[in-house]
Amino acid sequence: MNQFDWGLTNRRKMLKQTAGGFGALAASAFLADLAAAESGVQKPHFAARAKRIIFLFMTGGPSQVDTFDPKPRLQRDNGKELPFAKPRVQFAQTGKLLASPWKFKKYGQSGIEVSELFPNIGQCVDDLCFVHSMHGTNAAHGGALLKLHTGSENFVRPSMGSWITYGLGSENHDLPGFITICPTLAHGGALNWGSAFLPAQYQGMPIGNASVPSDRAQVRYIENAKTSRALQRTQLDLLGELNRDHLKQVGPNLDLEGRIESFELAFRMQTAMPEIQSIAGESAATLKMYGIDDPVTANFGRQCLLARRFAERGVRFIQVTHSDAFVQWDQHSKLKEGHTKNAREVDLPIAGLLKDLKARGLLKDTLVIWGGEFGRTPTAEGNDGRDHNPEGFTMWLAGGGVKSGFRYGATDEYGYYAVDQKMHIHDFHATILHLLGLNHERLTYRYAGREFRLTDVAGEVAKGILA
Repeated sequence: MNQFDWGLTNRRKMLKQTAGGFGALAASAFLADLAAAESGVQKPHFAARAKRIIFLFMTGGPSQVDTFDPKPRLQRDNGKELPFAKPRVQFAQTGKLLASPWKFKKYGQSGIEVSELFPNIGQCVDDLCFVHSMHGTNAAHGGALLKLHTGSENFVRPSMGSWITYGLGSENHDLPGFITICPTLAHGGALNWGSAFLPAQYQGMPIGNASVPSDRAQVRYIENAKTSRALQRTQLDLLGELNRDHLKQVGPNLDLEGRIESFELAFRMQTAMPEIQSIAGESAATLKMYGIDDPVTANFGRQCLLARRFAERGVRFIQVTHSDAFVQWDQHSKLKEGHTKNAREVDLPIAGLLKDLKARGLLKDTLVIWGGEFGRTPTAEGNDGRDHNPEGFTMWLAGGGVKSGFRYGATDEYGYYAVDQKMHIHDFHATILHLLGLNHERLTYRYAGREFRLTDVAGEVAKGILA
């Protein structure tokens, strides 16, 4: 049994065996012990390089060969046949090689090349660590999203945000440890931020969804105009008393204990959340830096600004999703039109977030991650599209203990397969846990007779990207 299991089990035994368990505890003592046992800050396994994560998720699969992985051979051989075999399993049939319609330019002291789609992110390359050798196992959105978010493509498992908050707890007693801003409801939906068999308080809390503009995205029922806070407190105290009487009869119950804590957290959030979501106090220069003054970038810019505001208040895992109701970056056709529109919406806000975090001293212990569930083929689907490609794609990281101005791994000369320093999704998860001070093999939870972990039975830390 690892130290997390041992600590959690023994805290529960203590609470169960001391004066009859939860049922004999007074309300204030009960809530304090529950918070400490289940939601308090936990010590990492070893010194952490990062304290929190901001995950910028690009739903649908951005094309690596059109964004951050330039391929001169692809440009030269446009219209020719791919000179090696395509994957045995493909999402759809593709034809000949399709050159990128965008030029690449070197940026920064590192001289890393970035597509003209991202001129603002290009200015930040000296702070970025590009992983060009990502690969997965599923060519369909649903399975690939679940694999990226939970480590499993065909079972209901806890999301990585849930595992991280389970392992480290939350630094803010008045906010959830895991928040997802405007998440997509497609392709797994809530399963991508759910806690599955982990205690309920570790699930992600959605703010709006992908079909709701970020300026209207709210925590549901955060305000209660009909009932005063004093009356709500009285109601919660009565409900707590009834639940404790029930626990006294049936013994410890994680589902009910999680429900009690969720009620208390919701009560505290009524004060904390509106203050964070209000950006009225931000300067005009800050709003401009995030693109909130421009209708094209305002929606995603607000999400990025909220991510910074949550990060500086101690939220452990914040996800920001760029998506429409389904899959924003899924250009099976109209590649140039679609990727141009998408990049225009996110380029300035992401650069603004990186610059803002750096200026505030937050980037050094905040790990920023950018990417989608897979990449796209260098071969054409139709005349002007690219198909799904989990065989090799790019994600990048910044801050939080990774090397800066650095490229790791590589795809082949056309950008189809990861071929050098390959990083599987399990390796990616093991690496980000390592950056947070967590050993992925020790961060486990016993359920249904076996030990589970985010990386299942695989995963190697990519030490080559560690600063």
